[in-house]
Amino acid sequence: MDEITRTKRNRLPSMYDVARLAGVSQTTVSFVVNNVASAAISQETRDRVWAAVHALGWRPNAMARSLRTRHSQTLGLISDEVVTSPYAVRIILGAQEAAWVGQQMLLVVNTSGQCDIEQTALRFMLERRVEGLMYATMYHHEVVPPPELQSVPVILVNCFVADRSLPAIIPDEVQGGYTATEALIQRGHYRIAFINEVIPMPALFGRLEGYRQALANYGLPFDPTLVRSCHSNAHDAFAVAFALLEREDRPTAIFCFNDKMAMGVYDAIKRLGLRIPQDVAVIGFDNLELIAAQLYPPLTTIALPHYEMGRRAVELLQASPAGENVPPTQHYLPCPLVERASI
Repeated sequence: MDEITRTKRNRLPSMYDVARLAGVSQTTVSFVVNNVASAAISQETRDRVWAAVHALGWRPNAMARSLRTRHSQTLGLISDEVVTSPYAVRIILGAQEAAWVGQQMLLVVNTSGQCDIEQTALRFMLERRVEGLMYATMYHHEVVPPPELQSVPVILVNCFVADRSLPAIIPDEVQGGYTATEALIQRGHYRIAFINEVIPMPALFGRLEGYRQALANYGLPFDPTLVRSCHSNAHDAFAVAFALLEREDRPTAIFCFNDKMAMGVYDAIKRLGLRIPQDVAVIGFDNLELIAAQLYPPLTTIALPHYEMGRRAVELLQASPAGENVPPTQHYLPCPLVERASI
């Protein structure tokens, strides 16, 4: 059994093994693999070192390198339920692709909202000297992150702290509500109902404000009787929409807080023998494709910028000087219209 085979079989090869096989010192191996330009090493010696590296299949110890250089080339993302959410997972996709462009790896931990897992994940990432952290949530809301989070540059994704002392990437709910309402107005609708969420959250207030701003900007009166609230599900939205559409002065369009509500609105419209969009136009919010693209007719909706939030968070961390905190700016990303056939 030759030395290379014996080394591979008995244990992982080390820098010592590479140096021994190449007939050089470990310092020479380090200079070669780290491409130290100032090291006076001949090309023949460099070739011999790389031949030994490839023959043994040796890989540098990333942890040891990060301790030496203070650069781990790694970012961390801690989330509550983003990994398991059917659409917010695009936050991770955007962050991962941006990290890869910057030649960085992304460590992701889903905590399922459990504080003990969050603390363990945070400790795990800090011990591995991540160069920046993202703290992400499934839906847009206020958070109280652990203080240890600020041990490295951090940015919040889809959430914010009450005093706005940490940088955050969040969806522009007001703009999204405005865009949805404007799309209906531009198609000739003047009696537009809005079925809102009942549980207080930034999206509830922001989308309602956008709805009101669009009406005002187009010279349309705000009719509080056309704004109803219910829990965010198809069953409750069905009941609310049915009541709205039984009115003599029924709305010709309905803006739904989210796509799940739109499912119930579709059922109410069809139960009353009406057509979408000829008799009643419907627009949703979230662009949950498992719903929006499968309804008949397919649902026009407003997309949450999950991919863009993840990508932008990484870009801000990368743009910040090494070790320095990202400025505590609140970055509002637009929510684009996704046109299908329901308006």
